[in-house]
Amino acid sequence: MPRNAGVTDDMIIKLYKSGMPFKEMIPIIGLSDRAIRNVLYKHSVEMNREQSSGRPRVHKVNENFFKTWSHEMAWVLGLFITDGHVKENTHSVSLSQKHDGILKVVANYMNADYILAPFGETMKTPTLLINSKEIKQDLETLGVTTKKSFKLPFPNVPENYLPSFIRGVIDGDGWVQKTGYVMNVTTASIHFAQGLESTFHSWLLPSNITSTTTDKGRTIYRVWVKGKYTLPKLAKIIYKDASSDNFNQQKKERMTQRIDEIQDL
Repeated sequence: MPRNAGVTDDMIIKLYKSGMPFKEMIPIIGLSDRAIRNVLYKHSVEMNREQSSGRPRVHKVNENFFKTWSHEMAWVLGLFITDGHVKENTHSVSLSQKHDGILKVVANYMNADYILAPFGETMKTPTLLINSKEIKQDLETLGVTTKKSFKLPFPNVPENYLPSFIRGVIDGDGWVQKTGYVMNVTTASIHFAQGLESTFHSWLLPSNITSTTTDKGRTIYRVWVKGKYTLPKLAKIIYKDASSDNFNQQKKERMTQRIDEIQDL
């Protein structure tokens, strides 16, 4: 069986050294476990007996990351809620982002190995891979499940960390108009949409939900915040506790371009 397009020997070695077992590497790489071993032997990579037998080593990651609330954890959760994926039959989770700089920040916060899925015909977006049963279980408890799209709940986020969580959600599935007058978040879950709208209302920001139906008959919801002065007010809330790296730069620039104009309102 040929290896998947774009997969190099270095990628195979990185995936193996991350602690990922062979059964999880096979669909990503496109090679049999024997062929993977041959690549590792060729480069004199030390083999781990437990990993080779299918029992994964502990992936380098802070397995307690999602157990304690912080502004960093809330922001990362917002990203996973929108752009994360939990594998059904393995202990792996992944996070996709158009800008891999955000993935590097996430990996740094989680003390995780920076392992990206190989690019190919079906994998065009940079995707961070994390192999951890504990992380997977914690994310599932917070609502990030294998089939989260349509039944995603709005998580019970402590009020103090809601701004950072919403920033992560907007960084994930949010769209901000270039002029900074309009923002929306897209979701397939009415429950998540209603929770998001309720949060905006609690911040005294006008918000509403619209829906559209796809060609396959699925309903997609958009939660809107609009207004020349409303978006800067939202920006003041969600960027208040941001550090120098945990945000999408373009979205922040668009939302804050008129923030000085609301100082005296």
